[in-house]
Amino acid sequence: MIKIQKENFQVDYEIEKIKSLSNEIGAVTNFIGYVRNINNSKKVKSIYVEVYEEMAIKSLKKICENAKNKWNLIDYLVIHRFGNLSINDKIVLVSTFSKHRKESFESCNFIMDYLKKEAPFWKKENYENESKWLKNFN
Repeated sequence: MIKIQKENFQVDYEIEKIKSLSNEIGAVTNFIGYVRNINNSKKVKSIYVEVYEEMAIKSLKKICENAKNKWNLIDYLVIHRFGNLSINDKIVLVSTFSKHRKESFESCNFIMDYLKKEAPFWKKENYENESKWLKNFN
């Protein structure tokens, strides 16, 4: 499942919704990304995330399906927020569901690497007296 949304999300609730669909799930790996207060030695006040939603859903679905086939995943979940986000707000959740931990770990990392480097999201960091668009999610 892929969700692109402005609203916050509850990690446990989202994972349990998918976990309840299959008794075969033996491993769940999660990555949760938060807005931090320092980046590149600058004090971050907030961020703004922009997304080309249709393209993001299409590209994420493709990479997640590739991961599902490569690691024999039972399911996956990607939630990515957009809009104005404050320090400590959740930005992203990537969860992978499999029978065994190795597949779950490797596939979660694979999806997150793609999301950081290739997915059509853009981030502007807001500092005390300036803002800057970042080239990618480092």
